[in-house]
Order: sequence, then structure tokens, then C-alpha cells
Amino acid sequence: MGWLLYLFCVHYNLHPMHMRNLTFCCCLAIVGLLQACQNKVKPSQPHDAAHDPHSFSQPWLARTTHLDLSLKADFAQKQLTGAARWQIEYTGQASEIIFDTDQLDIKSVSLGPDNRPARWYLAERDSLLGAALHVALEHGAKVVTITYSTRPDAAALGWMEPAMTAGKQQPFLFTQGQAILTRTWIPCQDTPGNRITYTAQIETPPGMMAVMSAENPQHKDANGRYAFRMEQPIAPYLIALAIGDIAFRAVGPRTGIYAEPAMLDKAAWEFADMEKMLVAAEALYGSYRWGRYDLIVLPTGFPFGGMENPRLTFATPTVITGDRSLVALVAHELAHSWSGNLVTNATWNDFWLNEGFTVYIERRIMQALYGAEYAAMPAQLEYAELKATLKELGRDHSDTRLKLDLKDRNPDIASSNIAYVKGAAFLEMLEKLSDRKRWDTFLKSWFDTHAFQARSTEDFLAFLKQHYLQRYQLKANVDEWVYGTGLPANSPAPYSSRLEKAAQAAAGITQALPDTTGWSSHEWVYFVQHLPDGIPNALMQKLDDAYGLSSSGNAEIRCAWYVRAIEQGYVSNILPQVEAFLTGVGRRRFLRPVYGALIQYGHAAEARRIFDKAKAGYHAVSRNSIEAMLRSAAN
Repeated sequence: MGWLLYLFCVHYNLHPMHMRNLTFCCCLAIVGLLQACQNKVKPSQPHDAAHDPHSFSQPWLARTTHLDLSLKADFAQKQLTGAARWQIEYTGQASEIIFDTDQLDIKSVSLGPDNRPARWYLAERDSLLGAALHVALEHGAKVVTITYSTRPDAAALGWMEPAMTAGKQQPFLFTQGQAILTRTWIPCQDTPGNRITYTAQIETPPGMMAVMSAENPQHKDANGRYAFRMEQPIAPYLIALAIGDIAFRAVGPRTGIYAEPAMLDKAAWEFADMEKMLVAAEALYGSYRWGRYDLIVLPTGFPFGGMENPRLTFATPTVITGDRSLVALVAHELAHSWSGNLVTNATWNDFWLNEGFTVYIERRIMQALYGAEYAAMPAQLEYAELKATLKELGRDHSDTRLKLDLKDRNPDIASSNIAYVKGAAFLEMLEKLSDRKRWDTFLKSWFDTHAFQARSTEDFLAFLKQHYLQRYQLKANVDEWVYGTGLPANSPAPYSSRLEKAAQAAAGITQALPDTTGWSSHEWVYFVQHLPDGIPNALMQKLDDAYGLSSSGNAEIRCAWYVRAIEQGYVSNILPQVEAFLTGVGRRRFLRPVYGALIQYGHAAEARRIFDKAKAGYHAVSRNSIEAMLRSAAN
């Protein structure tokens, strides 16, 4: 009975000498042990993972902690082949460990350092989540090794033919794991609530370089063999790989650019301020904890502006404009080094914790480097886009909440600018309740206290209440912002006098063409968006001839112009340029509005024709989104 007493006292933080009745203590201990046998123990390490609707894994019972990845890239077969060797932890209640997979060809599963054959099976595939891989845990095994290969249509993998690259000589591969696509190239517990470290061995064809979200090489290896290490724990969606004809150039002591040789000079010039951005971010929210901050410019098929993979941001070439007008994207992805990578949303229902914080920090970095007036321009453009989204969805739509319910829905397709811009507006409102010094101190404390952890919306609200609202005796309509639909009345509205002048120029366009000397891309976009309805084609042609809008080197301007041209009935005059744009970029931000305008204004057949021509060059994220739009239009 003595050991029972000891267990009881340890569990309840009591000393046996404090117990007056040994028999009573032992009886309680026996009851506690009986209850423990009936109920599964849930350690608290993977935060909120039990509530992640987008993962089959149960990391509160058995969790992955470290990955040793070994893969060979076969461009001819569009296939990665190799093994994922996982170190695991589990409770005595766990009889198995569950991995998320999606259309992986599993060849074998083994346990322990001696690779004993394991008992395993793949469950029936779910169309959204893939197939759960169940592996029986035997003999106290702490290592699970899964040998497998990917399929050519794996959703995370962007296999680019040479014609789709800048150099046109060698193919290219990049991955995109967010939100739930890592399971299509690595069997893993694909939930942001569980964090892992990793190493990797990647074999490429000769003449290619591999880079990952890890410590990276800066020169090609003649044998095509590359080793990687990520010592800080990250969520699985942040494991990333790119392979191609890649070169490197430093732009600062801790910063550098990877790109195809044909793009390297332009990219290094465009992103020359990366080190300044890093210093500015550290001054706001504390030291950068990831070693280096590098960026790789990918082929045009990349579906996003950027992806915040730790140590190596993946970026679209559409931000290379020759005038550094779109470098806010770099500030955004850098900001993720604190919000998203350092402190991660526990589930995709908490996505605003990643993106709302990041937009807010991005704006603070831009203000510090380029001034408040310049930073106000993209902020006002984003706020206008938010208003358009709210109008499209309806202010009572559940997806206009910050805290989402994405059960049975693809978190990537269901995402919108609500998490980004409404989330940033919420934080700006909170800042204005007091002053920036207090607010910055609070945010830095949030990051420091929860570094390398996953946290939920409710975690943040509790921290906010205790360490900001109550401390400074502030009141805020927090529940309305987080759980309410639409946009609260106390939302701060960004304002830029430069954008307003551009809007005035657009309103007076029928009298004279304005002097646009010194305009930024933000002013051009706002000008185009505010062109009055009913402009005759002759004036649209005059505008196009004067300013070269259809052939602009800035994708933001071209996208805005094409949408407005389609709305104005001018598209037949520039359809070849529209088609070249849609077949030449893969960034979903540009594809959706242009395809959407074609569909809405009577050109659905042209949209389908162009999509059928272009889709092979799109990543699955973009391809699936546009396919859904076209399918909806056909019904």
C-alpha cells in the first residue's frame, strides 16, 4: 500500500507526513488508479490537437517528435521515393500511432532501430483528409520507419517543366504544405498543433540544387546529394523542399536570395532591403530565432505570393517589378517568423492568429522603413478588398468571423482575407485602446511566453485579458470581433491621401489623362479600380496606349486592369494579353479575380478554354480553386 500512497501524494502535490489517515489515503489512491484505468490520459504537449478536425492523428496518445527524411527526386516519373523515419513518444494507453497520408504508395513500415516489421494498415480514403495510416506499437518501440513513394499528381508537389521556368533548360520542383497538403508527400501527423524537428537527405539529378526550410547549402553539389537540419520544432505544414537550377547570393549578413541564375540579379536587387526588414522586426518583437532568413524565387506556377517556410521564404516572381514596389510581401513573410512559425495556430479554425498578427506586424515593419504614408497605401487597398469580401459573403455569413468552424471543409479553399485584414484591424483597435509602447510590450510577451508552441484563439484571449486589458483597465468588444460576423463599428479604417488623389484622377478621366509621374503600383491599382463605369472603348484604348496597362511589368496593375477592362466590356480588345497573363502566372490571387470576371461578364467559355490550356502549369492549390469556380458557373 505504501507505493499507492506515494503515487497519490505525488499526483495531488501532497506530502505523506501531512496525511492524518493512511488508510483513507490508500483508499483514495486505489479509486484514482481504477479511474485512470477507465479513462485515457491526455498529456498536454500537442496543444488542442484533440480538436483538430483536419487530422486523423491522435498526438495526445502517440506523437511524432523528430523526422529523419531520405528522398530521391525522379523528374521523369514526377516522383519522390524514400523513407520517413519518425521518433515518437506515447503514453501507456496507446496501442498504435496514426499518421495522415493522402495517395502515398506505402511500401513498408517497421519499428525500432533494427527495422522490425510492423503491423499496419491504411484506412479507407476520405476525399478531404486522405487515408489514416495505423501502425501498431509493440515492444516499447520509439522509432517508426515508413518507406514510400509519392504520386505524380500529389497535391503538394509542383513539378514544373523546363518551359515553365525562367531558364527554360531544366525542370523544377517545389512543395506547398499549407494547409493540409504535407501528407501528400510525407506521411506525418499533419496538424499544426504538433511540432517536430527534422533532418533530411535529398538526392537530385546532376546539376540541380535542393533547398529546404532548414539550414541550406549555398553551392551545388556535383553528386546531387544534400543534407539538411531544422533544429527548432515546427509544424509539419512548414516542411518545404525546392529542387532546380538554383544559385545563391547574399544580400546581408543573415539574409540572401536563391533563384534561377536568369532571375538572380533582378531578385537580389528587388529584395536588397531584407536585412533592414529583419533588423526592424527585431526592434519591435525581439530577436530572430531561426538563424538565417533567406528567400527563394520560384517559377510562376507557385500558387501564392509567398509562403513563410522557416529560414527560407518561398516567393512568387510576380513581386519582382524592378521598382521594389511590392516588397511588403517580404515584410509579411518575415513577420511570420514571429506570428505563425514561432507561435502557431493550434488548428486551422484559429488561422487568424497566424495571418491577422502577420499583417499587423508587416505594416509596422513597413512604417518603420518607409514611413506611415507609404504603408497606408497597401493597408487601404487591403481594407477595400475586405469590404468587398464582406459584401460578397454577406455580413452575417459565418466565414466573416475570426474564429472559424472549418469541419468537413478544405481550410485552404475556405480561407479569405477575413483572417488577414479583419484580424489586423482587431489588433490595431486593441493598440489604439492604450499606446504603442504598452501594446508592443504585450505582443512581445505573447511571443516570448509561447515561443515554439501552438496556441488557440481562446489562449490568446485569456492572455490578452490578463496581461493587457485588465492590467491597464481597458475595455473592448473582444467577443464581437472574434466570434461575431461582419466588421464591428469601431474598426480602424486606413487612409492614404495619395490613394485619394489617384481616385480623383480616375473620376476626372473623361476630361484629361492625369500626370502619373512618381506613382507607386498602389496608386496605379487604386486608379484603375476607380475608373468610372461606362467608359467607351475608345477611351479605354487611349488609357492603355498612354500608360501601357495591358503590358505592365507589374502583375498587380495588370490584374486590376484586366478585371476592370472585362467589367467595362473592353476585353475583346485585349483578350490575347489576358490569355497570356492567365497562362503565364500561377498565383491564385491574380487568377481568381480575372477568371471570376470572365465568368461573371459572359465569357465563361473563354475562361474554360484558357484554363484547359493553362492548368498544367498551375499548382494543385490554384488549379483546384479555378476548377471549382468553373464548375460552379456551369451548374
